[in-house]
Amino acid sequence: MRNEGLGSWPARRARKTPHRTALIHGGQSTDYATLHLRTTRLAHALRERGVRRGDRIAYLGPNHPSYLETLFAAGTLGAVFVPLNTRLAGPEIAYQLADSGAKALVYAPSHAGLVAGLPGGTDVRTYVEVGPEYEAALASASPEPIDTPVTPDDTCIIMYTSGTTGRPKGAMLTHGNIIWNALNVLVDIDLIADERALVSAPLFHTAGLNMLTLPVLLKGGTCVLVEAFDPDATFDLIEGHRITFMFGVPTMFDQIARHPRWPNADLSSLRILTCGGSPVPTPLIAAYQKRGLTFLQGYGMTEAAPGTLFLDAEHAVSKAGSAGVPHFFSDVRVVRPDLTPVDVGENGEVVVSGPHVMPGYWGLPEETAASFADGWFRSGDAARVDEDGYVFIVDRIKDMIISGGENIYPAEIEDLLLAHPDIVECAVIGVPDDKWGEVPRAVVVPREGTSPDPDEILASLSGRLAKYKIPKSVVLADELPRTASGKLLKSRVRTRYGNS
Repeated sequence: MRNEGLGSWPARRARKTPHRTALIHGGQSTDYATLHLRTTRLAHALRERGVRRGDRIAYLGPNHPSYLETLFAAGTLGAVFVPLNTRLAGPEIAYQLADSGAKALVYAPSHAGLVAGLPGGTDVRTYVEVGPEYEAALASASPEPIDTPVTPDDTCIIMYTSGTTGRPKGAMLTHGNIIWNALNVLVDIDLIADERALVSAPLFHTAGLNMLTLPVLLKGGTCVLVEAFDPDATFDLIEGHRITFMFGVPTMFDQIARHPRWPNADLSSLRILTCGGSPVPTPLIAAYQKRGLTFLQGYGMTEAAPGTLFLDAEHAVSKAGSAGVPHFFSDVRVVRPDLTPVDVGENGEVVVSGPHVMPGYWGLPEETAASFADGWFRSGDAARVDEDGYVFIVDRIKDMIISGGENIYPAEIEDLLLAHPDIVECAVIGVPDDKWGEVPRAVVVPREGTSPDPDEILASLSGRLAKYKIPKSVVLADELPRTASGKLLKSRVRTRYGNS
């Protein structure tokens, strides 16, 4: 094959394991031979509609087989796949379509109204709705193989960052970036061909796609696609499909552990639980360990496709709270502003290099240049390294609070607050203070049915934190703003709760 990228995966898998189940969704199973056939037909259908090599093909919709068919079809044509966040509003979707210059949009029926109301100003000329129109397009298209030359250096996906600050930027991930990331997963997580993965994290999020789904498909396992995460349904899916592998952000695993079915659920099939997106609270780690389940924690970023650091099962307890050491084909340093390595225990910035790191942001050469230093991608995350080389993510550098000249990292405070029995979620932000410049404020979401006393919450931190780190105020909130992938939007927390 001349196609060395992701577009060739269905063909390569079909010639090895054609009858093994690749995807399960809503009671329907798709084997690898069928996935290859449908991907080929879709590629022909898109080419008949004018899509060419290098063109961008966007997808808008929840987890569904058509998502992966569109991704692989784009790779078959040498086109570029653009996944869109289903929680964005019309103007935000329109911005990403215009910014990427997408020529085609495949979308779910659930988003037909939004698509119909999109403003002009985009390059989209081809619209395909998943359902009868989509199936008719495949049925009438040729099944003949397509073998377009694609190299590892060609762009595979433009994946927009969460946009926690300012406009989202499109990270250009090459076929090589994604392949090397998948190899990191296969090496460090020891996937097997009989893996049955529950994909309830959104596929438009880099971890759900690149740390879970694609590595499992590369290995020849089965992915059970779920359109939305629901803790109660998760127990049924684990038991019914004998799920072996799950990925989730801490909030997802927390909802599972707090569910009434948690103590007695049959979780015996689970072999691998990976968690990322934000630091895993210590109490959550303990809750799963009591059930005989160990988190494999990771740290990554969209720009690194995303795996960067990984904490294996062997060290999950002895190095609890750490993000681990670099993935096999990854290099990570924690550095000072002048890029010199920090000493043990000293805070610095995480920088990463490797074949999985993007070449840059789509159409943003200045932002790309500013994000790299001497060949290393600058994460903007603060961390420290222990004497064994394990990296502990401290916080976002921009989220650091400077109070009276002392650096305060909110994540440290948040971890202790989450141990409080009446607190479900929390965020610590800095608020202006006449004496100290700024001081910490805790914004907490109480557990349902409780009304925690702010003074008691603060008292619970006494003796566990230096006095200057203890928040000076507590605000009770119904919920905290998050991205679709579960990442806390600290900028919105500051806007909403930081000025009063």
